[in-house]
Amino acid sequence: MSGPRFNELLSMVGRGLMVQTDSRLVKPGEVFVLMPSAADKSAAFLADALAHGAGWVVVGESQPVPGDMAAGLVRVDDPAESLGMLAEAHFRTREQAMQVIAVTGTNGKTTVAYLLEGLLSACGRTVGVLGTVAYRWPGANFEASLTTPGCWRLHELFAQMSQAGVDTVVMETSSHALHQKRVAGLEFDAAVLTNLTQDHLDYHGDFESYYQAKKLLFGTYPRLDKHKAANADDPYGMRLLSEFPDAVGFSLHGAQAPGNNPMLRGDLVESTPRGLTLRMEWEGKCWSLQSGLVGAHNASNLLAAQAVALGIGLGPADMQPLAPFTGVPGRLERVLNDRGLDIFVDYAHTPDALLNVQRALRDAGFTRLITVFGCGGNRDRTKRPLMAQAVAELADVAVLTSDNPRFEDPLEIINDVRPGLATAKEVVEDADRYAAICKAVALMRPGDALLVAGKGHEPYQLINGVKHPFSDVEAVSRAIREVLG
Repeated sequence: MSGPRFNELLSMVGRGLMVQTDSRLVKPGEVFVLMPSAADKSAAFLADALAHGAGWVVVGESQPVPGDMAAGLVRVDDPAESLGMLAEAHFRTREQAMQVIAVTGTNGKTTVAYLLEGLLSACGRTVGVLGTVAYRWPGANFEASLTTPGCWRLHELFAQMSQAGVDTVVMETSSHALHQKRVAGLEFDAAVLTNLTQDHLDYHGDFESYYQAKKLLFGTYPRLDKHKAANADDPYGMRLLSEFPDAVGFSLHGAQAPGNNPMLRGDLVESTPRGLTLRMEWEGKCWSLQSGLVGAHNASNLLAAQAVALGIGLGPADMQPLAPFTGVPGRLERVLNDRGLDIFVDYAHTPDALLNVQRALRDAGFTRLITVFGCGGNRDRTKRPLMAQAVAELADVAVLTSDNPRFEDPLEIINDVRPGLATAKEVVEDADRYAAICKAVALMRPGDALLVAGKGHEPYQLINGVKHPFSDVEAVSRAIREVLG
């Protein structure tokens, strides 16, 4: 990666020279890094950057470049990795005295990140969180554009957190970000895998590639001695434990580690509509925890947070601050109302997440379960009937509607979903999401639970490239007023 030319550029960037990956943002004299994702548009992006006055361009070894360009040329093996090195030099990331915890997995990332934030804050730390809902730390809160920001932006956020006195960063780390090396230039002190279920196969192609992307966090990125934790109740978590004998496993179901991995064991003593009671065992020590969170999946999330905490210096006696945590916006979020209706909004948008959240409500003892759901457009089509099967298995009434159709026709998405509802007890369809929620509210009887799944905290519906204001929580509250008077 390094060479005299690149080292010269690295030194200039360390002294303040700006770097861009978007050719439209290049200012005269700045560095333009042509990312591998540019693919067949690389020539056009490079020409645009040069037209904007780029002083330096960083490209892959085989990238064609104009023979007469005035900008300095730096060829590298991996532009994405080089960008991380440049960002680290510019923002002096490794000089920042912050402990960094990465949370990855298909489901549960946001809840585990929030749990860790609350726990570590209660223990006296100043915590910054980067994730699906927001990028925030004391005195700052930004709406999240991506679960894990782009590489340069990520380092910029780290610099801002360091300046604000943050000493611990908890970041959700997506498989896309790992595969695309958005986290290049960072060092992690701890990493945890919550689970791996079907999602993002439109990007990764198959489960093995998806797993290998997640595994990068544990075996490829710096600090191989980082504290590692993985869910032993998940087959891919168990596989990770077998490949990293120093990783800590956590289990609700008595799973046996594949080797001599240390294990945090949990016992779900009680699960009711009011919350959970958990009993933990770790290295001969036992303790209990009562939580207002609902469902076995949240019991697993609580174990994940504790498995991380135990590896970064906390002990069993430090875990009680987890007890008052009541949840993340859009994660089994109860919609308060004066009708006494039990209505929940959840971000579940994968087959496994739908199964988990519905089981949580089933286990709570409601008479019937009504589930409103849809599938996102321009995403993995193979999971659409599987999501429907998950709803058909556990819901008494399946209400099929639109989610974020993006650039697809909502009715075509529904056509893909419908076969999975063949065994459903009762099905209601309406492509208009608000109308579907109204119909679901109208169906409710005493003792029922209504789950509105898929969008969670999102305040919009994405249709033909336009974000239209739409909050499931607000839509439910409005439906209660308009349908029930």
